[in-house]
Amino acid sequence: MGNIYGKLFRVTTFGESHGPAIGVVIDGCPAGLSLDLEFIQHELDRRKPGQSKITTQRKEADRMQILSGVYEGVTTGMPLTLVIANEDQRSKDYSHLENVFRPSHADYTYTAKYGVRDHRGGGRSSARETAARVAAGAVAKLFLKTAGIRISAYVSQVGELRTPPYTELNLAKTEDNIIRCPDPLIAEKMIALIDQVRLDRDTIGGVVTCVAQHVPPGLGEPVFDKLHAELGKAMLSINAVKGFEYGSGFEGVTWRGSQHNDAFTHSDGKIRTLTNHSGGVQGGISNGEDIYFRVAFKPVATIMQDQESVDTAGQPVTVSGKGRHDPCVVPRAVPIVEAMTALVLADFVLRARASKLG
Repeated sequence: MGNIYGKLFRVTTFGESHGPAIGVVIDGCPAGLSLDLEFIQHELDRRKPGQSKITTQRKEADRMQILSGVYEGVTTGMPLTLVIANEDQRSKDYSHLENVFRPSHADYTYTAKYGVRDHRGGGRSSARETAARVAAGAVAKLFLKTAGIRISAYVSQVGELRTPPYTELNLAKTEDNIIRCPDPLIAEKMIALIDQVRLDRDTIGGVVTCVAQHVPPGLGEPVFDKLHAELGKAMLSINAVKGFEYGSGFEGVTWRGSQHNDAFTHSDGKIRTLTNHSGGVQGGISNGEDIYFRVAFKPVATIMQDQESVDTAGQPVTVSGKGRHDPCVVPRAVPIVEAMTALVLADFVLRARASKLG
């Protein structure tokens, strides 16, 4: 339960942090899609650990293997299965946590739900699982590319450091630095802050902003499957996410309707809006403008400091931080946010094709 996402473009992820492998099965990917394996691997490389001094030093090549659903480089319409081996597990790093509940982790809640505990790196609750999502999201991106849809995410905030709005940035510069921030001056300050937090044996949170461009009007379903609702669900399913807002978001509550309304206009044969406070979604359905939203990530729960907690018997204990962990998750979260956005949009593109005749 809970390991499947999507209606028509449907993914099922499997595997644990310290098991032999993780992977994903994609059902509903249309036949005839050319599968660019180098692109998929590139997306995995953007998420993999050990990229820089401000990420975890776990070393995983994250080399993907395709087991089914492809023939001569083209999808067959059958279930597409992608597997990624775990190569650098150090389960002994977690031996001291076998009977201990770590603060702000899923240790206690998973034990309460299942009665079985996999303490090795968090098991299924580990962010290691998101590599499978990135692989599936890369396939979804290839499919969306055939429809001209482009997805770009970037780090827009670390601690109190923030970038200007995306409309004032050159998103092509996102990959120019290790923090994945398209504002080079703010990026330097963010990197310095994260490095200092790491030296302090602590962690810090941040925000990833995502923009989907050239999305046609009409994607989304009435009432319970609204486009922004599905995007919110997809983002909130990512480890460490604490908040989601699209368009004007919470800031919009300070405005009046006369300021907030997006007036329609007609130009170049298309209906457009003069402003985009709606974030590209109205009534739960895309209106053809840029879809943009922000995803807030909490500070990583594992810190290299002693913390008070309890063990499985309810007795007080001191938890010592060990292992290899990110001081800030947002640099590696960028491709995850893009992947989940791609999965949502790919599913809605297919659903839109089934919503009317002609």
